[in-house]
Amino acid sequence: MFSPFERAVAFRYLRARKGERFVSVIAIFSLVGIALGVATLIIVMSVMNGFRQELLGRILGLNGHLGVYSQTNEGLRDYDDIAARVRQLAGIVSATPIVEGQVLFTSENGGATGGLARGIRPEDLRARPLIAENIRAGSLQRFGEQDTIVVGTRLARRLGLRIGDKITLVSPQGRATVVGTVPRLKAYEVVAMFEAGMQEYDSSYVFLPLDAAQVYFQHRDTATQVEVFVANPDRVNDATRAIYAALSGRPVRVLDWQASNSSFFAAVQVERNVMFLILTLIIIVAAFNIISSLIMLVKDKGRDIAVLRTVGATSGAILRIFLLAGASIGVAGTLIGFGIGLVFCLNIENIRQALQSLTGTELFNAEVYFLTRLPAVVEPMEVAQVVGMGMGLSLLATIYPAWRAARLDPVEGLRNG
Repeated sequence: MFSPFERAVAFRYLRARKGERFVSVIAIFSLVGIALGVATLIIVMSVMNGFRQELLGRILGLNGHLGVYSQTNEGLRDYDDIAARVRQLAGIVSATPIVEGQVLFTSENGGATGGLARGIRPEDLRARPLIAENIRAGSLQRFGEQDTIVVGTRLARRLGLRIGDKITLVSPQGRATVVGTVPRLKAYEVVAMFEAGMQEYDSSYVFLPLDAAQVYFQHRDTATQVEVFVANPDRVNDATRAIYAALSGRPVRVLDWQASNSSFFAAVQVERNVMFLILTLIIIVAAFNIISSLIMLVKDKGRDIAVLRTVGATSGAILRIFLLAGASIGVAGTLIGFGIGLVFCLNIENIRQALQSLTGTELFNAEVYFLTRLPAVVEPMEVAQVVGMGMGLSLLATIYPAWRAARLDPVEGLRNG
């Protein structure tokens, strides 16, 4: 597309000579602007993808993809039969009876906080990778013995708990006595501490054996829900229809993760789209810098263009020379930004730790951002779109200045030069 002569002239114009350094400096700023815009866009989009994936994985890893509930307030009486029927459906990974309720946690050290107590069979809890693979103290081997409990690490730190200590659960649904309603209190021994990596779960969730939770919450023959995991979380609608068909005639309702967390993930998606639009403006501004630098280069090289035209260079050759000069800035800046963005994303947690050590401040508070580490997931198609946009805008920015150069009258150029 470009002849050796055109390439030689274009790259010669990009190198500054004495008295032409201002044009070269603007070209360098344009290259840096494109590189920073592309790198920033790749990094931010990767972090937003990481947030969504981490939150989705941790929320669904603990709460399940679907929940089968009773349409009445009495709970599910035949929960084992419902779970068995659901497990037989195609695409279902597991179906687990759960009893849960809001409680107040207190410890012997005097600490107190609210949270959620979940009753689950010991074998089902051990089958949960998010819990079983993230035990930080103790063991799940004793879980299931009388009056045992598993707590989150942040909750344990808040209440000053260690393995073997007692934690007391206080239910707001008290029991009636002759002197009035008295809150239900029960002490349990801490046998394990988990760290799911999400602040909300680590600081407010505990797990009891299912039978112990049924006694405590007065659900002796019922379960709050049957928690269901499916093979493909994005196709929960198909699983929902299959569950309704398998449980036809039973007074149940099915709630999937999309309905349960719709506002949360919608907010993440809106924020991601807005950040993409805002950061795209950086690349657009850098593209305008390319326009300004090329226009100044055309003005500065008016006499050279006239000489080239008089010795036989066509207007098309002049057009291609300045297209190549501007596109070189854009392509180089885009590729540099691509490299910086990928390196930053691959080492983002190490970079965060290093910056925290240098500044002495916490840059990623788990209590604010829900997660305990900064995630980044690079989507190849998304990166390709960013790189393509950077190169496309850079190429578009060169069209008008190159067209101006090609239309320059040689006589006027020699006269004014």
